[in-house]
Amino acid sequence: MAASRLILASASPRREEMLRMLGVEFAVLHSNVDENPRAGESPEAYALRLSEAKARAVAGMRPGCWVLGADTIVTIDGELLGKPRTPDEARGMIRKLSGRAHTVITAFTLFNSERAEPIRRAVSSQVLFKEIPDDELEWYVATDEPYDKAGGYAVQGKASVLVSEVHGSWTNVVGLPLCEVVEALKGLGLVDFTRRDACPT
Repeated sequence: MAASRLILASASPRREEMLRMLGVEFAVLHSNVDENPRAGESPEAYALRLSEAKARAVAGMRPGCWVLGADTIVTIDGELLGKPRTPDEARGMIRKLSGRAHTVITAFTLFNSERAEPIRRAVSSQVLFKEIPDDELEWYVATDEPYDKAGGYAVQGKASVLVSEVHGSWTNVVGLPLCEVVEALKGLGLVDFTRRDACPT
C-alpha cells in the first residue's frame, strides 16, 4: 500500500473521526510543541502559530507529505481558557462561561516541507451557554469529560446540554472547521468528490 499523502498531526480523536467520516485517507502522527502563549499574542495569532508549529514538527519527519496541524482555543473577555487539570479548574471555567457567549477559534495549517509556504486559516465560532444550575455543573464536572478539552467542555458530548446556541461552524467548535479544511484539501488534490472514495491514490 502506498504511503498516505496526508498526515494529521494531532492526538485528537475528534479530528481523526471527522476526517474519516468523509473518507479522507490519512495517517496520524502526534506532534509535541510548546503551547505556552507569548506576551501580547492575540488569540488568533496564538492558534495559528501552534497549528503551524504542529504541522512543521511532523513534516520534518515525512518529507513530501502534506501535514495538517490544528489547534482549538476558547476565549472570553480576552482570556484564553485552556484544558482544566482539576475539578476546581473545570468548575471555574464552566462557571465563567455560564449564561454568556464566548469565542471558539480553530486554526489549521497544511504544510509540506518540499513546498515554500504553508496554507493557514483561522475560523471563529460563537457559542452561547445557558445559565447552568449548580446540579448540572457538578454533574458535568463529575463526568471527567472536561479534562482534555479547551475551555473544559465538548460540544458534541455531554456538554451539549449546556449549549443553547452556536453561531458559525459547528465542526469548528468540535475541533476542525471541515468546510474550510476540505476546500484546502481539494485545492491540493488530496480530496476529489468526483470519486466514490473521495481520495485519489
